[in-house]
Amino acid sequence: MTNEGADDVVGATSREFASGQKAFGRYTLIKILGRGGMGIVWLARDEELEREAALKFLPDVIIHDRAVLNELKRETRRSLELTHKNIVRIYDFVHDERSACISMEYIDGETLSNLRAEKEQKVFEPDEISPWTSQLCDALDYAHNHAKIIHRDLKPANLMVNQRGDLKISDFGIARSLGDSMSKLTLEQGRSGTLVYMSPQQLNGERGAHLDDIYSFGATLYDLLTSKPPFYSGNVDRQIHERVAPPMTERRKELDIDPALVPQVWEDVVAACLAKEPARRPQSTAEIAQRLQLASPQVKPLTTVSAKGPKRVLALALASLCLLALGGWYFGIFKPAHAKIGALAGVSAAIPEKSIAVLPLENLSDEKENAYFADGIQDELLSNLAKIKNLKVISRTSVMQYKSGITRNLREIARQLGVGNVVEGSVRRAGNRVRVSVQLIDAQTDRHIWGQNYDRTLADSITLQDELATEIAAALGATLSPQEKARVEAKPTNDTAAYDAYLRGRALAAGSPYDKSTVERTIQSYQEAVKLDPNFVLAWAYLSCAQSLSYWQGHDPSPARLAAAKDALDRALALDPNLPETHLALGYYRYYGQRDFTGGLAEFQQAEQGLPNNVDVIGAIGLIQRRLGHWEEAIGGFRRVVELDPRDINAYLGLAATCSCVRRFPEALATVDRALAWEPTNELALGLKAFVFWATGDLQAVEPLLANPGTEPRVPGGATSPVRGVQALFQRRYAAAREILSSAVAAKTKRGEPSYDGKLDLGLSQQRAGDVAAARATYQSAVQDIQRELEKVAPGSHVDAGLHAALGRAYAGLGEAAPAIAEGQKAMAMRPTSKDPFEGPAHEENMANIYALLGDADHAILILKRLLQIPYGGAITPPLLRLDPVWDQIRNDPRFQELAAEKKP
Repeated sequence: MTNEGADDVVGATSREFASGQKAFGRYTLIKILGRGGMGIVWLARDEELEREAALKFLPDVIIHDRAVLNELKRETRRSLELTHKNIVRIYDFVHDERSACISMEYIDGETLSNLRAEKEQKVFEPDEISPWTSQLCDALDYAHNHAKIIHRDLKPANLMVNQRGDLKISDFGIARSLGDSMSKLTLEQGRSGTLVYMSPQQLNGERGAHLDDIYSFGATLYDLLTSKPPFYSGNVDRQIHERVAPPMTERRKELDIDPALVPQVWEDVVAACLAKEPARRPQSTAEIAQRLQLASPQVKPLTTVSAKGPKRVLALALASLCLLALGGWYFGIFKPAHAKIGALAGVSAAIPEKSIAVLPLENLSDEKENAYFADGIQDELLSNLAKIKNLKVISRTSVMQYKSGITRNLREIARQLGVGNVVEGSVRRAGNRVRVSVQLIDAQTDRHIWGQNYDRTLADSITLQDELATEIAAALGATLSPQEKARVEAKPTNDTAAYDAYLRGRALAAGSPYDKSTVERTIQSYQEAVKLDPNFVLAWAYLSCAQSLSYWQGHDPSPARLAAAKDALDRALALDPNLPETHLALGYYRYYGQRDFTGGLAEFQQAEQGLPNNVDVIGAIGLIQRRLGHWEEAIGGFRRVVELDPRDINAYLGLAATCSCVRRFPEALATVDRALAWEPTNELALGLKAFVFWATGDLQAVEPLLANPGTEPRVPGGATSPVRGVQALFQRRYAAAREILSSAVAAKTKRGEPSYDGKLDLGLSQQRAGDVAAARATYQSAVQDIQRELEKVAPGSHVDAGLHAALGRAYAGLGEAAPAIAEGQKAMAMRPTSKDPFEGPAHEENMANIYALLGDADHAILILKRLLQIPYGGAITPPLLRLDPVWDQIRNDPRFQELAAEKKP
């Protein structure tokens, strides 16, 4: 609970208290949580019930008026009936002859007004507050319809977010009661500080009704989305009665907030809530939730604002490896296949009229191996439609969830994807002939807008997608600029065999980015295409992209691989240097091959000019903005990817991981939960969720993630150690940790994959358990593994720094200080934070790990002090300091204890 700053009212309370003092014979005061016009709020220990409580001390003036005191007591005790999980519990009303206070549930968190104020532009976006809005609707519906209690003072300052990211409504039923009591005793009428959220009826002093809360609900949303209440200057009382608040988009433009646009559905709902006449407002919060299409609050949204409790050595896993694991998705040439149709995962924005999803085309060919051809036609059609700026086009990964053969409910599919229109169709290939049938459907009405059958030779089919894109855009009323028309109608190649190989590569590229063999087969398909047609510029561009990715992900981090990427890029540049896909390839070469983040960003932004709705490009920009430390720009880009690819699990994970970098754990968890709403057993999503819980010190919350024996949550980035192994390590259950980690290392070794990272964790668990001999053997084995890996990579390659960092950790585990420090410093020199704000600090943290393992508190603490103040991949938090046994050798140092005791993650 925090100070929300209201002007003093009648000198809140003259009674002085101090920490450690007893109040009312049962509460031991701990510290002041906040001060306001209505009194002081203390954190206290209820010695009778053995729990923490927040004590809101009331102004002295109330104590001296027995009638007012009794009335307030009755109203407060009526609030005891409220037992909803999103409402702060009222415990009691206590007083003596000198003081009175309301005892309530202590919420360790922040108010939405404070969280909004911490945002760079001082506003939230609708997708950020959707989970909270859902919980608020649910809580108010319960209070209004079941408990028959109204709040009467709803505002951002009375909405809190706790450690787990749950919204909690504070002062339910008592804030306005307190204000009413004060109005009887002062000339202030109890309105100061909350006037701007009051309905006209409240201002008139009319009897309170739940529709007053509906008005305040709208005013609160308006504030959160624009940084200001609907009316905030001048004669606010008169404006609330006589004026209509400007649309939120208009207000955001006035305040230079970018982006200014607020989805129309949010504009409409907020405007309805702010209606002057109660009858014109939504009649319940359930109606509001329905109109906003909010996900059920049962799907748990956000986690932490701050936390308690003690990190694993996950910084490098989440820095270098969250990029490796997610890089393939953003790359767009590689997208993981997904499972079944799931529940709606939080699509709540207004649906643009010019929006479309091209569903997978049914393969009617007798030769089922031609399925890639149907997929390729669909993919190329999507690519062409994505070139049209004023057309929202859902990306391939999301639409592939609705593969032919699944019973399709077009209206539900469109709702899930956030579009108004869908394309369905089929492809039949027989010999040299191709028949494509497509139809464009208004998903809201099932009206067929347009449809056509095309019979083509295989050679003529090369331009079919261009024709389809043009006709679909025209049917939707989307105007193409001359440049867009030229890009859409450009013929990629005249060679049907080359085009066939290219489509095969595109289809393969939609598979798993973790599968080295799939990447190689993709490269081979593109190589076949350019061999058949050396002037096939698209194939050259995507071949370069695939080669760069193979180098970056460590599939083949050799100079020869990088040279191959450069050769393909040069061919594309020579053929068409202005092609957006050529800029994309050049961007990836500079990013992945040269680590030239500024140069790569310039190329990606150039590619975006020609591919404005292409998630590959938008995601690439987000990734490289993150490397440059442009955190807000990165998050904005990832949100856009989620909008265009709402069923791609990795889209959510990329956004969530980036929110974790800046320690926005509530938003991170909300985003992961949206992914899990689609795919509840996704191991990477569960692993990232576990990391968020660890980062906020909530070990208990991790346990349900491990309850399904058929699911093994994985630490993001493909690290060897499974979540349950790290969890056991954090819980100091070293025997269990050793067993789990040993099995994980053995499994990876059996598959012929490197497992040195798992050996570092295993060695630590053995060391902390007192098995020095076993730990030494494990660390020595890790050293040997890492040295073998270093022999395979070129000096300065992407994976080189991570290997040196791990080698330093292994030497530190062995107690060999000189080589440990040398290797750690080498990794830092290769990835300095000044050049890579995303990964660089993770290597600094690894250096702090090394110093801690060597017992050097001075150097470790110096690094940690800085890292706790900056964002980066896998950012350290005080709870992680408390949890991770890697810090045990410096844990008793008072300076370390001070860092670990910080409340804010």
